[in-house]
Amino acid sequence: MRPRTSMMSLSAVAAASALLLTACDDGGSGGDDGGDGGYAIGISQFVTHPSLDESRDGFKAAFDEAGVDVDWDEQNAQGEQATASTIAGTFATDDLDLVHAIATPSAQAAAQSIQDTPVIFSAVTDPEGAGLVDSWEEPGANVTGASDMNPVDAQFDVLSSLAPDAEEVGVIYSSGETNSEVQVEQAKEAAEELDLEIQEAAVTNSSEVQQGVESFSDVDAIYVPTDNQVVSALESVLQYGQQNSIPVVAAEGDSVEAGAVATEGLDYHQLGRQAGEMALRILEDGEDPASMPVETQENYEVVVNPEAAEAMGVEIPQELMDRADVVVGEDVEPKDPSEAGEDG
Repeated sequence: MRPRTSMMSLSAVAAASALLLTACDDGGSGGDDGGDGGYAIGISQFVTHPSLDESRDGFKAAFDEAGVDVDWDEQNAQGEQATASTIAGTFATDDLDLVHAIATPSAQAAAQSIQDTPVIFSAVTDPEGAGLVDSWEEPGANVTGASDMNPVDAQFDVLSSLAPDAEEVGVIYSSGETNSEVQVEQAKEAAEELDLEIQEAAVTNSSEVQQGVESFSDVDAIYVPTDNQVVSALESVLQYGQQNSIPVVAAEGDSVEAGAVATEGLDYHQLGRQAGEMALRILEDGEDPASMPVETQENYEVVVNPEAAEAMGVEIPQELMDRADVVVGEDVEPKDPSEAGEDG
């Protein structure tokens, strides 16, 4: 699969998160800026961090690859629910052909404000539990998309292989994110199967992440779900893992590229592309979002970061290295697609 070149500091992400709400008009992708044959699409992204950025880029790539002109109106709530609601309210009155909502809080805000324009979400873990759709198979209204429901049980198997003597696992998450609450429950079930105890640290925003990890007591590993607030402040979690010589296992590959040790998880660029392809079917083929089932990824990537493992005093088992689709910092020969991990 594709190589990942190096560990990436999240300091730039943190700096970007401090910026005020901004709009970005992408003239390169927009082509004729809403002229003949083009579409006007609003993107509402909840916060800046690598996974959500990849989802956004994948969504736009689907239109680029299809040769479809788009006038993009990109907005970022910078982690503030009130701002996400404001963005959704503005999009509801704008003359848009479609709205793409990235992450659960932005999707919930869009679903509440926008009734007459199709809304396609990505990076939403449990759209039914979040009240976005009537059901996964029959969304029922103007909202559907691509879910980032991930294989938490497989990720705990990875964690167990990295820390075979572990007894206590710390899980840090945002108490305000429905997607995170779902994953915490899945983590508890996976931990029980492996005779592991879970210590929870709930935060309300990214500024509390460092305090959250410091509240752990003698944990042997840390698990980071696809939580927007936590991932946007991932550097604090990584530093805790390094200082205490314990592995940090993430739910997606971008966090491993940023410095977590390993995952069997999602490719957010591909997730965004799936959402973009769904949007194209609505705009170009006239499909009805009310009857378009929510999509998930069929295959997951095993991603490992040897440099991060060394920094945390962890040895990556050879069996896990042999299964890796991506080794951060190294080129890996592409695998036969039939050998890729399947949806758990």
